[in-house]
Amino acid sequence: MYVCLLNQDGEILLHRTMQTRPEVFLKALAPSREALGVAVECLFPWSGLAALCAQAQMPFGLGHALYRKAIHGGKAKHDTIDSQKIAVLLRGGMLPQAYVYPAEMRATRDLLRRRVHLPRQRAALLAHLQQTNSQDHLPEIGKQLASKAKRDGVAERFPEPAVHKSVEVDLTLLDYDARLRRAVEVTIVQTAKEPKAQALYRRQSVPGIGTIVRLVLLYELHDLHRFPSVQDCVSYGRLVKCAKEAAGKRYGTAGATSGHTPLK
Repeated sequence: MYVCLLNQDGEILLHRTMQTRPEVFLKALAPSREALGVAVECLFPWSGLAALCAQAQMPFGLGHALYRKAIHGGKAKHDTIDSQKIAVLLRGGMLPQAYVYPAEMRATRDLLRRRVHLPRQRAALLAHLQQTNSQDHLPEIGKQLASKAKRDGVAERFPEPAVHKSVEVDLTLLDYDARLRRAVEVTIVQTAKEPKAQALYRRQSVPGIGTIVRLVLLYELHDLHRFPSVQDCVSYGRLVKCAKEAAGKRYGTAGATSGHTPLK
């Protein structure tokens, strides 16, 4: 991890690579800890640093990685430049802020995002079965493959041994995927009851929303007040793209990677 400390005049006090062990980090910041704020990009190691700053009672700022890159716009981008740019933007109040998600809810939220992979894998397996059936010019199987009770005899439709084995693999993975998905969902429901039991119970009164969708709304939105407008909330789920406008004219859209893919 690269660390850059600046004083109020913009002079660099510390600018070097530092090990991520807590004691090393706190020792390096000890001389100026009382008047110090920490800011990092919202990349995968930030949660450990956020917990460390909370333990040491130091202010912590999470910079939006995509927006921050667009601000400094340099051709070169590496740890040395990034650390200095973050410090300069933070000192000038120009660092685009990302939401620091509560530590007690991160594990369940990450498991919810991981669960998205399982329905996608199931859909890919079902599609492969239909494609294999069409490739061999066999009569249509129909849409009943989504039900386990209606998959009997599907592999026997294919006379070739290699194709027969390929279909058996798909069917076995579908059965295993269903058991694994149920186990994951049980764990999600059990862990979700502890920190936000009342909020989860209130969402159960909304008609037409299942258990998993309720949990997604609870753990991804968390606090609606963090979104300045409805458009910001929708963009957070990648349902709309950012507009490119200048002088009252619209020049298309941008920011296709802004927001979170699992929410879409």
